[in-house]
Amino acid sequence: MSDAYIALADGRVLEARTRAPGRTRGELVFTTAYTGYEESLTDPSYAEQVLTFSYPLIGNYGVRAERFESDSVQPRAAIAREMTDDVAEWLKNEGVPAIDHLDTREIVTTVREEGAMACGIAAGEDATPEDAIEEMEACEPMSAHVDIGAGVSVSEPTVHEGDGEATVALLDCGAKGSIISSLTERGADVHVLPYDATPEDVTAVEPDVLFVSNGPGDPENFVAAHDVVDAFAGDLPMAGICLGQQVITSALGGSTAKMSFGHRGVNQPVKDLRTDRVVMTTQNHGYTVDDTGPLEVTQVNVNDDTVEGLDSAELDVITRQYHPEANPGPHDSLGFFDEVLELAESRQPVAAD
Repeated sequence: MSDAYIALADGRVLEARTRAPGRTRGELVFTTAYTGYEESLTDPSYAEQVLTFSYPLIGNYGVRAERFESDSVQPRAAIAREMTDDVAEWLKNEGVPAIDHLDTREIVTTVREEGAMACGIAAGEDATPEDAIEEMEACEPMSAHVDIGAGVSVSEPTVHEGDGEATVALLDCGAKGSIISSLTERGADVHVLPYDATPEDVTAVEPDVLFVSNGPGDPENFVAAHDVVDAFAGDLPMAGICLGQQVITSALGGSTAKMSFGHRGVNQPVKDLRTDRVVMTTQNHGYTVDDTGPLEVTQVNVNDDTVEGLDSAELDVITRQYHPEANPGPHDSLGFFDEVLELAESRQPVAAD
């Protein structure tokens, strides 16, 4: 017997089984990743979204905190064809509604054909279809979440020490933990700054590189990050991942656009235009760079030609739309972090003989 409902913006209400009770709403999206559910569920880029797993069984290797990308579950709700008790209990303890025993193929097909859409979920003993519809009707578009960064960023600066090889000022717009560890493992000291940090906050760190992280929502809403990029353009090397690429591009005179259903999965093929090499990448984004401004396109998505990599030797900028740190996913592009630290090396003074 069904005790959960999901209302879609196209008018349909689907029945399901409650795995973690509650009522919520958000933008309905899906991931094609067949592993890494712990990483996906703790990825801050899923804030204000309802995450559907296309892989049919979620939870078959348990829940381990060392795989988490942040301190909490980030999507507003989780949907699966079948969810194990381990994952269901975790989500219940986190207060995040979860449902299963529904045809996730239908949801994925709907999103692919109609685009990411508003949805509402009502799950639990007293849930009704009307409750789910009420939630859906109250759902705001992603662009309306003008301060979405506040919910995913550090509130105060924090420092993650490497070996002092370089100093990175990382604007935390919703950074995955493995981005930070990818830098510290290479010897960088990473100063994680709030998403609304000022140019003066960055200057105080005395960084060798400015790094703009991934994050959720519309990149145009990260106004403070735009201001920081604009303040240091041409004077401080910069790097960015995912939302970071979009923010840097927009701040330098380019533009971004919302995609129909985005890229979310671990098997997105990316071609490097300089080497003709294709690598498989992990991605999670609903916006893309539309106009690259002064930056050169160096990598594109094989499936749809969207911009995956941008460089500028003149401005000392390198960005990637995908996630080189993976987690989950292939490690084909981990060398990006070496390139970031090469930018730092070019800025540091050479020691006297």
